[in-house]
Amino acid sequence: MSTCVTAPLAPVPPWRAGLESARRLTLPGIVLVSAAAMVVTSYYHVPAVHGWLDGVAEFRVRCGWAYGAAAQALFAGLIPFLYLHFHPATRALHPGRHGAFFVLFWAYKGFEVDVFYRLQAAMFGDGPELATILPKVAVDQLVYNPLFAAPIAVLVYGWKDAGWRWAEPLADLRTPRWYYRRVLPVMIAVWAVWVPAVSCIYALPLALQLPLCSLVNCFWVILFSLMTAPGRTA
Repeated sequence: MSTCVTAPLAPVPPWRAGLESARRLTLPGIVLVSAAAMVVTSYYHVPAVHGWLDGVAEFRVRCGWAYGAAAQALFAGLIPFLYLHFHPATRALHPGRHGAFFVLFWAYKGFEVDVFYRLQAAMFGDGPELATILPKVAVDQLVYNPLFAAPIAVLVYGWKDAGWRWAEPLADLRTPRWYYRRVLPVMIAVWAVWVPAVSCIYALPLALQLPLCSLVNCFWVILFSLMTAPGRTA
C-alpha cells in the first residue's frame, strides 16, 4: 500500500518527471526501506523487539477498525502536515486550513488500507513466506495502487489545490492522457520506494502491517513533498 502526494506538472515528459522524483528519492528511500527491513528482521530475530511488537499487535487488535483511521490520521496526516506547514520549502503550499484535509483524508485511507490488508490476508495467507509476500506485493503495486489508490489521491489532492472546487480537477480529468500526465509520474516515484517497502510490510503478521505502514507513510509523505516542492534544487 501506498498513498500519493501530487506534484505540479513540470515542462518535461511526465515519465521523465517521475524518474527525476525517483532519483531524488533514492538515498532517503534507501534509508526508509532499510529502517523498515530492520524492524522486520528484529521482529523475527531479536526476542526483546519481538515481545515489544507483539504488544503493539495486541493493542492494534484491541482497537479494531478504529486503529487504522487513527494511526494514519496521526502518522500520515497530522505529523507530516505540521512538518510541511512549518518547513520553509513547503509552507506556502500547506497553509493552516489544509490541516483538517490531511487528517480526514488519511483517516479514510487508514480504514481503506485496513480493509485491503485484511482482504490480502484472506486471499493469500498471513505468513512471511515468499510465496505469500510476492502476490500481495503484485496486487498492491500493480492493481490496487495504480488503478485505484493513486488516481483517487491525485483527484482529491487536485480538488484541495484548486481551492476545494471540483471544476478544475474534473476538467483536467477529461483532458486527453490524464493518467499519463498526472498519475504516471507519481507512480514511478511510488514504485521506487513502495515496492521494497510493502515487501517489508507484508513480511510481518497482519496485526503489525498497518502499524509499520503508518510509520513508513509518515516519512514518505514528508519526503515526497520535499523532493517535489517547487523551486527545489536537485
